[in-house]
Amino acid sequence: MGYTSTVWSFGLLIASSFPIHKAAAAPGQATTVSSWKVQSSSKTGDDVAKLSNPNLDTSSWYGIGSRGTLMATLLENKVYNETDLFFSNNLEKVDSAQFRVPWYYRSDINLSSSGGSYFQLRTHGISSRADIYFNGKTIADKNVQAGAYTGLAYDITKQVKSGNNTLLIKAYPTDYNRDLALGFVDWNPYPPDNGTGVWRGVQITETGPVSISSPRAISTLRPLEAHVSIRLDVQNWSNRGVQGEVTCQISDPQGNEVGNPRAEFRLSAGKIETLTFNVTISNPHIWWPRQWGAQPLYTTTCTASTGAGVSDRAPPTKFGIRTVTSNLNSYNDTTFYINDRPFQVIGAGYTSDMFLRFSPTKLRAQFEYILDMGLNTVRLEGKQEHPYLYSMADEMGLMIMAGWECCDKWEGWTYNDEGSGITWTDPDYDIANKSMRHEAEMMQSHPSMLAFLVGSDFWPDDRATMIYVDALRAFDWNIPIISSASQRGYPKLLGNGGMKMDGPYDWVPPNYWGADKLGGAFGFGSELGAGVGTPELSSLKKFLSKSDMDDLWKNPDKGLYHMSTSVSSFYTRKIYNDALWARYGAPTSLDDYILKSQMADYEATRAQFEAYASHWGASRKATGLIYWMLNNAWPSLHWNLFDYYLHSGGSYFGTKMGARMEHVSFDYSTWSVWMTNRAIDKGGMRTVEVEMVDLKGRTLWKADPLDVQMRPNEARWVVVLPMGGLEGKGTVLLRLVMHDKKRVISRNVYWLSAKEDELDWDNSTWYHTPVSSYANYTDLATMPLANLTVTPSGASKLTLQNTSPIPAVFIRLNLVDSAGDDIVPVRWSENYITLFPGEKMDVTVSYDVSSCWNARVQVSGRNVKAGSVQLG
Repeated sequence: MGYTSTVWSFGLLIASSFPIHKAAAAPGQATTVSSWKVQSSSKTGDDVAKLSNPNLDTSSWYGIGSRGTLMATLLENKVYNETDLFFSNNLEKVDSAQFRVPWYYRSDINLSSSGGSYFQLRTHGISSRADIYFNGKTIADKNVQAGAYTGLAYDITKQVKSGNNTLLIKAYPTDYNRDLALGFVDWNPYPPDNGTGVWRGVQITETGPVSISSPRAISTLRPLEAHVSIRLDVQNWSNRGVQGEVTCQISDPQGNEVGNPRAEFRLSAGKIETLTFNVTISNPHIWWPRQWGAQPLYTTTCTASTGAGVSDRAPPTKFGIRTVTSNLNSYNDTTFYINDRPFQVIGAGYTSDMFLRFSPTKLRAQFEYILDMGLNTVRLEGKQEHPYLYSMADEMGLMIMAGWECCDKWEGWTYNDEGSGITWTDPDYDIANKSMRHEAEMMQSHPSMLAFLVGSDFWPDDRATMIYVDALRAFDWNIPIISSASQRGYPKLLGNGGMKMDGPYDWVPPNYWGADKLGGAFGFGSELGAGVGTPELSSLKKFLSKSDMDDLWKNPDKGLYHMSTSVSSFYTRKIYNDALWARYGAPTSLDDYILKSQMADYEATRAQFEAYASHWGASRKATGLIYWMLNNAWPSLHWNLFDYYLHSGGSYFGTKMGARMEHVSFDYSTWSVWMTNRAIDKGGMRTVEVEMVDLKGRTLWKADPLDVQMRPNEARWVVVLPMGGLEGKGTVLLRLVMHDKKRVISRNVYWLSAKEDELDWDNSTWYHTPVSSYANYTDLATMPLANLTVTPSGASKLTLQNTSPIPAVFIRLNLVDSAGDDIVPVRWSENYITLFPGEKMDVTVSYDVSSCWNARVQVSGRNVKAGSVQLG
């Protein structure tokens, strides 16, 4: 058998029926196997000749499209139903024993074999080990096709026949402690199948004697021009020498040709050569992250020819002209630079679906949410996805931090005192090499790539580090390689990763973030957050029983199945609930619990993002944060900025407020006001207004307007607010407004207590810092109702006005259809709003109007009577 690394270039195909697959017959055509039949070896037996027989009756097998883990396959075939499976604790009722034996994937493929053609079978992701057979012949065994990210190209030319061909894959059970797979650590319960199966597609390619890889682009910016190097690998599959040339065409974002380089090659039998094409582009279109500019993409198309004609064509590859670098400051904190501009990372941690299903539509909605919240980066911890994710990030201007995951075989090092104790052996290093090479080649051309973390909680040993670095450099990786996400140690070859991972992962009060300790707003926090993300009631009803929902507020210390795993530190909401009870008062109902949770979640995320944004201007800069987490692999009760059903709550809108591009904010730890500007081309004179009122609407303190010059990409301290005189006032409301001469740029309202949260730093753990005394917001629950008018204007605008002499606190807006079901995805200009007496605000809403003509807005709040209004 022969194999080499390969890039993934196929499309996303999902078949609704499962005919014999017909592969295209033309040099350079790479066709994804579009459908599979899947069955357990306990039912089929292991007679490969029988299972490869073209006349085999597979009517009792399950059908799936181009890819699918075992659980994804069973869900597709309605053996399980997602609604039922995710409800309450039903997932634990799935018999996992059925997945402890190998399963077979089979596909019938129609090929036309002619003289001079060479065929390759290309894998891109099978979890986690597999034997591969083509027409009954062994192509690879489980020791070669090993590792969930291993992608190899196998020469199947001798096995191909004209007409029907049978591809058979025997997928072995995945063991997270022993295999380099895709695990979920303590993020959620493990999938019953441990992600076993063909989770990425498989290709059949036909070429002449020479094949070429997808091009890789390396750009260097110079004054008024860019130097672009296009590199690709040429491989001779024949048993004799061959010569020819490769031509490439480079087009700008408008389709105009800007380069047409070519190079000759001479290859002896079975050899691979790397070709480099250099092009200088005048007045280039520069690619920027969305917050800073446009995302123009160039296109490269390359063709290899020999004396016999075209031998292979690489699929068009898009790339962006940009540079990404990083450095360590004197504190050993990493700062990233994009096109030589210091770039503060404001992001969150992404997870794949629990069963590794992939929906381009849902991903686009998630990415739109990310941008709507003001985030600029997504971290993938061992959840390298499909090429579509990276292409979408390129298109939308989101940066991607990729890397390997923690807490399983990926970090099976002798110095990992938190692992299973199973360490790497020689074959694991080979698997890691193949995995890194495949992922590096797949990601390299994407301008959205910010960094690759070769370690998460622990750094790789020296041997693995060298393998990773060599693999990345072999595929022209020209962005930072980070040794790990923590400060526990680092390999000599890479040095300090410049990131901290000191928590928290569970609830902490807003004044935590201003401290110069642990996860406080300094340096680069690679994963941290207050553990919030409580779904609203409409989502809770989809996955919790009545008794489950009762437990939320009647049994606050109870372990909950929709938290983390049962052995995790995050199996209960006790830490969160202790604070909720103390600060907001014991809930009187489920609705009251959810409302208080949304206020706590909003308060928590806003404080974190504001602290990191404002401390961009501190003496020890906050250079970046990754909120833990962005989304969930299944319906969960914590660690998200929007829930599994794409419904956004307090954590989302707290983040959206705290991560605004230009913003005025309050620092709980110092009672200071800050202005932040994350743009690189906007600034000017700004006016800040500050007012504090009590819950009866009486003004307690109001500052004269403050004029401040705001410069691009900076944070500025404005003023310290007086705390004196607040004793006995109960909860007070602070409103900050920043505007220029034309418009309000930022408006921000806080609820504050004269009694502050007191942190017990000496008893901190890796995931939490206890609170010895809590702030007191209990009087919010006894406020009289405010009079709120809500006036719709068309299908996308509302005017809110508080016509009463008291504040209207925490107004929640929810968009529903005529049946009362949530409309998602939906984006609000602002939500969870507090209005001072007499204050008016316009709010816009964005959703697919064409799919819902009878949308209405449900309105509720802390002291607002629940109701609804019809949109126009």
